[in-house]
Amino acid sequence: MNAVVSEVPVDGTAAAAGGPSLATVLCVDDEPNILSSLKRVLRSEGLCVMTATSGPQALAMMEQMPFDLVISDMRMPGMDGAQLLEQVHQRWAQVVRILLTGHADIGSTVAAINRGRIFRYITKPWDEPELLGAVRQGLQLQKLERERARLEALTQQQNLQLQTLNDELEQRVSARTQELKDANVKIQRNYLKSIKVFSNLLELRDGTLAGHGRRVAETARDIARKMELPDEEQRQIFIAGLLHDVGLMGMADKVLAKPVVRYTDEEMALYREHATRGEQSLMALDDMQPVMSIIRSHHERWDGQGFPDKHSGTDIPLGARILAVADAYDDLQNGFVAGAPVTPAEARTLMRQARGLQFDPEVLDVFLHISEPQRPVAEQKLMLGCDALEPDMVLGSDLISGRGVLMLTAGHRLTPALIRRIREFQLREGSKLELHIRPRGAA
Repeated sequence: MNAVVSEVPVDGTAAAAGGPSLATVLCVDDEPNILSSLKRVLRSEGLCVMTATSGPQALAMMEQMPFDLVISDMRMPGMDGAQLLEQVHQRWAQVVRILLTGHADIGSTVAAINRGRIFRYITKPWDEPELLGAVRQGLQLQKLERERARLEALTQQQNLQLQTLNDELEQRVSARTQELKDANVKIQRNYLKSIKVFSNLLELRDGTLAGHGRRVAETARDIARKMELPDEEQRQIFIAGLLHDVGLMGMADKVLAKPVVRYTDEEMALYREHATRGEQSLMALDDMQPVMSIIRSHHERWDGQGFPDKHSGTDIPLGARILAVADAYDDLQNGFVAGAPVTPAEARTLMRQARGLQFDPEVLDVFLHISEPQRPVAEQKLMLGCDALEPDMVLGSDLISGRGVLMLTAGHRLTPALIRRIREFQLREGSKLELHIRPRGAA
């Protein structure tokens, strides 16, 4: 075989593997003088030109090295140009194919176009500008096609990388979102625990008030839950229950020690201010804004005879109407209103008599329903002394000291350090503590 290599590179064409940046052309013809003429014409274009004298020889060369363009004569012994270019199309579809044909070969040319999908056919004797133009156009088309394939492959690769990045980002966002949710839940729990502790501190001034805020808050929440109020509204009512008597901090201990029915006119006037004082004391706290109106109105009456605004009926916030029922129930049982404590059944009877007067009829009916004495049901309850406590145990109910101080809230998970502090407290106080522990696996 013969080859002619020009030193001038062709812009944008592919190179032979490991070779210079030259477009490689294979010329196929059984006449040496034709091949010599083709080499002379193509030399001016800076092409790497190789020659073959038959179709089989051309195919063998193409199996050994890559070519960008094949120029084949139509009439050759054995395998003609149409058959050769058909084989090239089937095995190396990206190679540009040009057929040289005579005027008498028009029928065979049409067959070659259909079977070999040739790029161009040129009649012999050829016109040099036409031949060179066809070669340039073919190589330029090949360059564009290769660039399109390269860009498609790059786009596909980038899409896969982008999808991977998106998947990783979604996982990170999901994980971060869960972390924020968990952190928010923890903040909310600590927030409620802090309010419970603060409420308990308010009640330490007088033994009769110990646990009052917690009991009122729990009863109010039970009513709100039974009325199927939104979770956030239930939480606001619970917090209002814990803090509803914060305005009593301005009253003297000797006054708080007496039932309301024994207040002097001056003491009663001061007592009637505690709802507004409680509202004012929470003014600076953004989270307490929905709670403030409940605290202000929890002594309003359904018939309009309450204080401080003498609102009536549904003009009173629903949370305040619920809180009024829960507050009265606990006050009656502890003698804070009339002086003499009453039983739960007696308190329910007295409150039923005030239906539609002091209390919202609907709210009172819900309370009477949920507070109706039920037949005792066996409950999973595990009471443990301090010596039996273990890390990761969860409190089933609030831990209240012998003096009525809230020490730990229900749902608190015990840690080794916390267990040690509980045991030290028991040792210092000389009193035996028992903790209600939630059974393993209980909700």
